[in-house]
Amino acid sequence: MESKSKIQLFFLNLFIFTLTLINAQTLGTYIVQLHPHGTTSSAFTSKLKWHLSFIQQTISSDEDPSSRLLYSYRSAMDGFAVQLTESELEYLKNLPDVISIRPDRMLQIQTTYSYKFLGLNPARENGWYQSGFGRGTIIGVLDTGVWPESPSFNDQGMPPVPKKWKGICQAGKAFNSSNCNRKLIGARYFTKGHSSVSPFRIPEYLSPRDSSGHGTHTSSTAGGVPVPLASVFGYASGVARGMAPGAHIAVYKVCWFSGCYNSDIMAAMDVAIRDGVDILSLSLGGFSAPLYDDSIAIGSFRAMEHGISVICAAGNNGPTAMSVANEAPWIATIGASTLDRKFPAIVRMGNGQMLYGESMYPLSHPMSNGKELELVYLSEGDTESQFCLRGSLPRDKVEGKMVVCDRGVNGRAEKGQVVKEAGGVAMILTNTEINLGEDSVDVHVLPATLIGFDEAVTLKDYINSTRRPLGRIEFGGTVIGKFRAPAVARFSARGPSYTNPSILKPDVIAPGVNIIAAWPQNLGPTGLPEDSRRVNFSVMSGTSMACPHVSGIAALIHSAHPSWSPAAIKSAIMTTAEVTDHTGRPILDEDQPAGVFDMGAGHVNPQRALNPGLVYDIRPDDYIIHLCSLGYTRSEIFSITHRNVSCNALMKMNRGFSLNYPSFSVIFKDGVRRKMFSRRLTNVGSANSIYSVEVMAPEGVKVIVKPKRLVFKHVNQSLSYRVWFISRKRVKKGDGLVAYAEGNLTWVHSQNGSYRVRSPVAVTWKSK
Repeated sequence: MESKSKIQLFFLNLFIFTLTLINAQTLGTYIVQLHPHGTTSSAFTSKLKWHLSFIQQTISSDEDPSSRLLYSYRSAMDGFAVQLTESELEYLKNLPDVISIRPDRMLQIQTTYSYKFLGLNPARENGWYQSGFGRGTIIGVLDTGVWPESPSFNDQGMPPVPKKWKGICQAGKAFNSSNCNRKLIGARYFTKGHSSVSPFRIPEYLSPRDSSGHGTHTSSTAGGVPVPLASVFGYASGVARGMAPGAHIAVYKVCWFSGCYNSDIMAAMDVAIRDGVDILSLSLGGFSAPLYDDSIAIGSFRAMEHGISVICAAGNNGPTAMSVANEAPWIATIGASTLDRKFPAIVRMGNGQMLYGESMYPLSHPMSNGKELELVYLSEGDTESQFCLRGSLPRDKVEGKMVVCDRGVNGRAEKGQVVKEAGGVAMILTNTEINLGEDSVDVHVLPATLIGFDEAVTLKDYINSTRRPLGRIEFGGTVIGKFRAPAVARFSARGPSYTNPSILKPDVIAPGVNIIAAWPQNLGPTGLPEDSRRVNFSVMSGTSMACPHVSGIAALIHSAHPSWSPAAIKSAIMTTAEVTDHTGRPILDEDQPAGVFDMGAGHVNPQRALNPGLVYDIRPDDYIIHLCSLGYTRSEIFSITHRNVSCNALMKMNRGFSLNYPSFSVIFKDGVRRKMFSRRLTNVGSANSIYSVEVMAPEGVKVIVKPKRLVFKHVNQSLSYRVWFISRKRVKKGDGLVAYAEGNLTWVHSQNGSYRVRSPVAVTWKSK
């Protein structure tokens, strides 16, 4: 018996040893950052050979180092993406000129009317004419690719490809160079990071061609050409246009069905900088991360140094506080808002009561006539049935009925497919307490509508009150102008910034709910594989949709003011943003006025952004001083900026420094009750302009501005002012409380009242 136990113990130890050995040999993907002026680089004739030399030293001598190399970076950063075992990783860390090594991480991807809602129209004396519709500007879109045959990418009437363009139209599956034109001037795809971690199991186009619709949608939102008679099965009919219909588009496919890997994103940014894009639009992201550990922050710093504006989605993790992502100060971080366009689909219950809902189920379909049906909500004991997950609905309980499904777990449209497969003939999708009144609509595969949380409670009370509950859906088409808007989207990520609360994020909000834009012809409007319907346009919601609106607006500003820096363009967008809705009342977040952590500076106004009067400009060196002021170490700053700096020396030379940001984030902690900020404004309006300051002080704070008047004699002249924020509130140490207040500071032109250069102010009291 004892010998048997010893044998078992031997095999157990052998199994553990084998597992350890296998684990040690498992390859992981890593992004290696090198010193751009490394001492070992001079021995090599190219960056690629230098990068390969590190791999050569790290792996066994009988293996080809190029078999492990995924990407060689030289513009977005100096370094490479490589596959290594854990032991090889430890060895590589100790080689000279290696600054940092980060594991590859996966991120996620986060119209016919929105341009009108934002005040853009083809009439003369409008912002579109002032900017030439964005002509000459190149928008680079990092996303899921593009469907080049979409009418939104037709190049009729487009100017020639800019001479500075150095990009290519990369061939691949169902895609070749003839798919590019004067509108879609470039297309590339990046798979190495993805395929090294997650092999392609689902059939996808290994090419720039879009397999999911997201990239086609965002690209056309930013720069799609006018397409008349656009609609989704009769909904939202009109002329579809992107924000910058005259701009050129270059597509970089970095996202696949399972996500977007940092190594692929970095490779795309690296190439896009050299290709010659003017704007980079990234409708993707994850969670807040330190800037030195954030590939998008690092790549976008290099892009900014090259004069490229980087526009990113804030993320869809709202309304949770501190959920905002992509919060580097050199990135424009965009939250999402609603439009005043609705698609009513009312639920009329058997007791005569009506519940407001929304849907884009095809009006022309014979099943859209509002037939009364028996209602069923399978909530007893099985949460899978409650959420209408695949395989959870018993046919004998749902056949021929209208099924109630709670939101969450699986996709909204997928729930309808589940109901349809189980024999149900209609669906009511109910918001939970998380979603409240959020109203993202879908082009459902069966008659369906989405109702808010309060309506859902009423519906379920009715179902529980009668033996045979009945209901029908009455579809109301498209309704414009009868609802308050914009409002902050429920899902839009919120500030304050977790990693850098000294910068107010998000920067602005833009339309991101129920946005209609171009769609691939290989997909139904729901994107479900079972959906055989085909459309040229479909509807999506998310900060992913808000981001390209601002990318297109940035393209308009760049076309109108080609010498402006990315910081000046962002300042113009922020200081002209609106804080009231179309009724003149405060923008709402649910039923309360939206705060600065919800909407940043406010809602974009492209017409005003093209002519802001004054801008807050920021030089690349200023961001480095800012990083020093945050307490970042020399190596961390080097990882972000590739600049070797002495923070002690910089801070001595720049005492009292504050980043020249278009908003203020004031933090009182450790007993400090007085804060001073300096700002510098540049006149981009007319000569001989006088501005006076107006202050709405945050509650509990005294605000002093010196000087109170700025007299600009020349265009492009810069003048400085200082602001003191003095806390009247005492926060007791040790109570662990955090308190907030907000206000604004606005410079108003003495003669031209339309010049109002507004900066939001966020105040935070922290006690330890």
